[in-house]
Amino acid sequence: MVANIFHVAMYPWFALGHLTSYLHISNKLAERGHKISFLMPKNTISKLEHFNLHPNLISFIPITIPHVHGLPLGSETTADLPFSLHSLLMTAMDLTEPIIEDSLRELRPHMVFFDFTYWLPALACQLGIKALHYCTISPATVGYLISPERKLHEKSLTEADLINPPPSFPPSAIKLQPHEARGLATSTVNGYGKDISFMERQLIAFTSCDAIVFKTCREMEGLYCDYLERQMRKQVFLAGPVFPNPPTSTLKEKWVTWLGRFKPKTVIFCAFGSECILKSNQFKELLLGFELTKIPFIAALKLPIGAETIKSAFPEGFSERTKGRGVVEGDWVQQQLILSHPSVGCFVTHCGSGSLTEAMVNECQLVLLPHAGDQFINARIMSGDLKVGVEVEKCKENGLFTREAVCKAVMDVMDNESELGHMVRTNHAKWREFLLSKGLENSYVDNLVQKLDSLLKS
Repeated sequence: MVANIFHVAMYPWFALGHLTSYLHISNKLAERGHKISFLMPKNTISKLEHFNLHPNLISFIPITIPHVHGLPLGSETTADLPFSLHSLLMTAMDLTEPIIEDSLRELRPHMVFFDFTYWLPALACQLGIKALHYCTISPATVGYLISPERKLHEKSLTEADLINPPPSFPPSAIKLQPHEARGLATSTVNGYGKDISFMERQLIAFTSCDAIVFKTCREMEGLYCDYLERQMRKQVFLAGPVFPNPPTSTLKEKWVTWLGRFKPKTVIFCAFGSECILKSNQFKELLLGFELTKIPFIAALKLPIGAETIKSAFPEGFSERTKGRGVVEGDWVQQQLILSHPSVGCFVTHCGSGSLTEAMVNECQLVLLPHAGDQFINARIMSGDLKVGVEVEKCKENGLFTREAVCKAVMDVMDNESELGHMVRTNHAKWREFLLSKGLENSYVDNLVQKLDSLLKS
């Protein structure tokens, strides 16, 4: 059965991870002839244009962000701001509702994909447009944190609530440590936008949409999808892994030269994304952990809290002791290309969903060091459910890790002889083969298109 061609509007949260994730699925839909209108802050368009593989079908619609007192002028995405100001950016995004209404009236799409704009389903319903929650976090995370079983309309979550999953959550390795549960309980009740908490925003978004779409495979997270479908009483559609297309650029010469000095699978690569900022003491422990391994490494890290330059944050004598075998980079690096380089044998990641997707289709082994939010649950899925990586041990109460814990996790995955190293290598190879199997991604996207077509006809 051939689906009709349809027109989709996209309006993701103003974070680069969300914007790029929405652009990846836009490319997959446009590849099948569907039209996409991508609503985005006007000055951010230039940062993402090169990812648009179908400019004849994917149109960027510039949105002017209303100014909110306290937001630096010109800030458009979370990458422009410290975490403490993200709520103000959400307030600004909520103020775009009249602009979005005008745009949707003019564009007349069949459906709109959204995530944090909880008011969009009601607006779309008024205009006869289907609203789909395209969720960039895993179904396991949504089920664990905001399942209706938790009765969130009646009470706020506490640390004690979040240590364990909801009563009928699928059997899994997912459980939170006290410091993780404490941080998540606090963040869910904090304001996120004007006069609304993060949790209220998510609850309304999930319960008022026409269907929920996840970027995952049934083979990996099917139990969590079924659980959510039952709990939310919503159709759950799966888009498959939705890999970013291979980069059209080549690896910078400095990295080609540097990595070329080392044997295959002998280099540690560490990258923590655009928004993960470590405290100074943890930044030092991480680097000292890499030093302890005596293995070559590249660490792409944001400037730690309170430091003026990357080098000023180094442990004393670190540069001299690791000269020739260690590089710490404070700027953006070509993560996809470095991950696929034959010299890289280990990837130390903050467990953002985009980074994990890129890592799973490469051969380097995973060391998991989650930093915040859904990353904790992603880490448990990887280390516990799928057993494809090793998590760095942290203090359960305060979440701090030591150089020795970093070194141990790296050595565990790099050691061909150890039982743990053998297990994660075997499992990673199995899942990598599955994810790269011929036709997998296309079959998922084709099935999603059929589900969207059926939804339009319902």
